[in-house]
Amino acid sequence: MAGYRRFFVESVADLTVIEGEEFRHAVNVLRVKEGERILLCDNSGYEYLAVINKINKKDLVAKVEEKALNECECKEDVLLIAGYLKGDKTELIVQKATELGVKKIVVFSSEFSSAYMNDNKLERLNKVSVEAAKQCGRAIAPKVVYANDFKSALEYGREYVNKLFACEFATKSDTILNEMQGSTAIVVGSEGGFSIEEGQIANQMQYKTVYLGKRILRAETACIALTAIVMNALGELK
Repeated sequence: MAGYRRFFVESVADLTVIEGEEFRHAVNVLRVKEGERILLCDNSGYEYLAVINKINKKDLVAKVEEKALNECECKEDVLLIAGYLKGDKTELIVQKATELGVKKIVVFSSEFSSAYMNDNKLERLNKVSVEAAKQCGRAIAPKVVYANDFKSALEYGREYVNKLFACEFATKSDTILNEMQGSTAIVVGSEGGFSIEEGQIANQMQYKTVYLGKRILRAETACIALTAIVMNALGELK
């Protein structure tokens, strides 16, 4: 269903109401009109072709005409667990991870973190996720959540088949990426890197070390590069 403007809502019904930020964007920025067809997405992996029936002062009503499975979503569930970074670097990570097909993103504070999270920043990261999902044609906008310590962040990946831990003091990889199959959790640290104790925690929780080469990569570069490598290994870029 390419070519239609895409809007994310909590749930889709025969008559679906769009309100809040999505409504304001639709009316004030995109200037949609009654009778126009749009796509509704509810993070289920499906997208719904709908026609705008009525535009009110604070919301609009769209009638669903067709439901289809989105063809852009990855078959495998990939989770990115990334250290929270200074400035707008985490926004870049969220944007690119969404474009690459990640299903969920956890940002965390670790022992050497130098950036701090608040509710407004987390809300902004989730807006970036939605914007990126619209741009690349996805029906799922990855939910961004925050963990205030490293172990809590790793818990999100406990049930994943592959658990990968990229750290700067690794000298080799403990797994062969090209042979991976199944759900995958990726862990990349903050600007300050990981402590030896955090490396031990990751090992105890059965995360496999990944070596990213001799050059020291910025945290945002490592996140994007490793996500792309994993997606390719899982066959999602073919």
